[in-house]
Amino acid sequence: MKEYTATMVREGLGFGEAPRWHEGRLWYSDFYRHGIYSMAEDGSDEVLEHEVPTQPSGLGWLPNGDLLSVSMTDQKVLRFHDGQMSVFADISEHCVFWANDMIVSPTGYSYVGNFGFDLDARLAELGVERFLAEPPPTTNLVVLNAEGDVIQVVPDMAFPNATVITPDGATLIIGETFGAKHTAFDVNADGTLANRRVWAPLENAATDGMCLDAEGQIWFANALTRKCVRVAEGGEVTGVVECAQRAYACALGGEDRRTLFVMTSGSSDRFVIADKTQGSIETVRVDVAGAGTP
Repeated sequence: MKEYTATMVREGLGFGEAPRWHEGRLWYSDFYRHGIYSMAEDGSDEVLEHEVPTQPSGLGWLPNGDLLSVSMTDQKVLRFHDGQMSVFADISEHCVFWANDMIVSPTGYSYVGNFGFDLDARLAELGVERFLAEPPPTTNLVVLNAEGDVIQVVPDMAFPNATVITPDGATLIIGETFGAKHTAFDVNADGTLANRRVWAPLENAATDGMCLDAEGQIWFANALTRKCVRVAEGGEVTGVVECAQRAYACALGGEDRRTLFVMTSGSSDRFVIADKTQGSIETVRVDVAGAGTP
């Protein structure tokens, strides 16, 4: 197992999520600054690309270049076209509490998760030990076509979170944060999912934002720790990145896709951090380049 240490490149975020390398820049959502931002690889030149008052999360681009963003608190997916924002999809009937992360495939299908319960309130009520001992409610993964129509609802997901799609487009892998696993599906020609299976069981981890590399392994942020972890299919841990704060999402980018960007914060509890700007972005150079989507 290879060990790395990340370097801080940007501070002053509210809570950064959904990092995506796109057209030479890192794009990301910031929950509590209520916007979608981009920056250069070295952390400089931060730009507010779009304001999202209802709290942005998962990001992705349609084949025509339009940006999609999850709007968390009203459980919608937004579309940005020529600088104008519109509602791409309303998924509220399939969500329990806030909508969350999303991936958009190269062919225009979107896969959108949601919390399934009020995470911060449940933690406050039960405390960490009881929370971890009592499995929380499950929820749905919502599949949208390129027009924003719901074409499939996948049930019984344990906090469906970050997602990757393999370079051939044939396999989707999603982290179930409170299911202690990465789950794989076959991707059908019509964008729907089939053949659900465990891709990797995870020990002592709450899997959060993640990305795929060219060796078919996944880097994921372990939201219980200050670490990003590289895991192979089946569950073998092959790399660890130590960060200055807790790790909540990561993406491979840079010109050669070997810079791992990690979104970090002291906490994810909105009751603690929503009025602060203590989130950060940390980076480290890794050996294997990114692959697939995002």
